[in-house]
Amino acid sequence: MQWFVDISPVLQAFLLSLFMYLMTALGASCVFFSKRVHENALTLFNGFAAGIMIAASFFSLLLPAIEYRTKLPTFVTVTLGFLLGGAFILLSDVALSRSDRLFRRLGDKKCALLYFAVTLHNIPEGMAVGVAFAQAAGMGAGVLSAVLLGVGIAVQNFPEGMCVAFPLRAKGMRPWKSFLFSQGSGAVEIPACVLGAVAATFIVGLMPWALAFSAGAMIAVVCSELIPECFEKNKTLASIGVILGFCVMMLLDVALG
Repeated sequence: MQWFVDISPVLQAFLLSLFMYLMTALGASCVFFSKRVHENALTLFNGFAAGIMIAASFFSLLLPAIEYRTKLPTFVTVTLGFLLGGAFILLSDVALSRSDRLFRRLGDKKCALLYFAVTLHNIPEGMAVGVAFAQAAGMGAGVLSAVLLGVGIAVQNFPEGMCVAFPLRAKGMRPWKSFLFSQGSGAVEIPACVLGAVAATFIVGLMPWALAFSAGAMIAVVCSELIPECFEKNKTLASIGVILGFCVMMLLDVALG
């Protein structure tokens, strides 16, 4: 794996973004074999992914952001960056809610809204991984933390791919078309991941802002999407998934970082 550590952060981000995308496509491909998926499996997957993303937001993004020295006081940079990231997701949700009311007048567009919501939320997730690789900059342990963050998002992408494909299939869309739409929602992570790495690599002063922004966006996604959905289905399984995911990410990040 030394070759991976030695290559540029932008290429690292690109390669891992392909894996994240492939996990979305793999989840979407399940639509060829079944018309539904067991809810308990989705609950556990989403809870596990939520735990990983919460831990990664703190250990892989916020803590490194705090260590940077900027012209502004550190607490100002980190706090404002985090708030901006969270606000981006919250404002996106508000826009989607208004669109929902508009679409209801025109017809049933819930599947389109679901697709748009998942696609939109994949953008800051991809950027977070790219920023994490830029922050690691050739450090073995730091690169591993960035990889773990990407793997955590990829774990979430698998059930996410199913969550987009199966409703489309249930509406009567053909399996191939359902698959193509669903995998497309994950494809946006590739340019987002590369963009995050490029911006944070070549604009050094942007790094703490980018790290904090990504952390805020990820926490907002977890709180607005993953946690409500999985806890509504099965609180016990969801709690187990969150705790296990957080512990795995924390253990690996602290032990190896």
